[in-house]
Amino acid sequence: MSDDRQVADFWFDPGCPWAWITSRWMLEVERVRPVTPRWHVMSLAYLNDGRQHGAVRAIMAAAAEAEKAGEDRSDALLRLYTAFGTAFHLDKKPREQATYEDALEAAGFDRSLAAAVETDEWDEALRKSHDEGMDQVGTDVGTPVISVNGSAFFGPVVTPVPRGEAAGKLWDGVLLVANTEGFFELKRTRTVNADPSWTPLPPA
Repeated sequence: MSDDRQVADFWFDPGCPWAWITSRWMLEVERVRPVTPRWHVMSLAYLNDGRQHGAVRAIMAAAAEAEKAGEDRSDALLRLYTAFGTAFHLDKKPREQATYEDALEAAGFDRSLAAAVETDEWDEALRKSHDEGMDQVGTDVGTPVISVNGSAFFGPVVTPVPRGEAAGKLWDGVLLVANTEGFFELKRTRTVNADPSWTPLPPA
């Protein structure tokens, strides 16, 4: 990564369709702006009582295995997020053990890591990762959280995935408002459902 590229830290829960759309937008931004996303896990279970951590536990376990093998953690998390997100939001597979196993295999990991879903072994590390994101924006927001150049924010919430220069222009605008001192919120009622459809473009 060249020194003139910005790093955008991105916290996601793989179960959220809106976060999935934003994450695919970030991949588009990376193609048209000097920005490199760095991926982190958060959990909606910490924000919404009654939800289970589910897939995030399996993702945490797999990311730890990747690190042990010498792989960059962010690269592994992107691969895992893409596999789980594709299963959940594009293929509409049920949130169950077999789906987690298939997603792990698709990402290049052992299917047995899905057993982490049933344990709290990775919850301390998950909580640490979650808090690293949420501590920058407060607890009255959800996923995703993006932090860049010392400025952090929730969102953007957008559908469908902006592509090409449209993705870049949205990034420019988001940075403009996020870096405006005293700016907190810009919002309107959602009038359409999330459209998670996305296919990767050939390398630039």
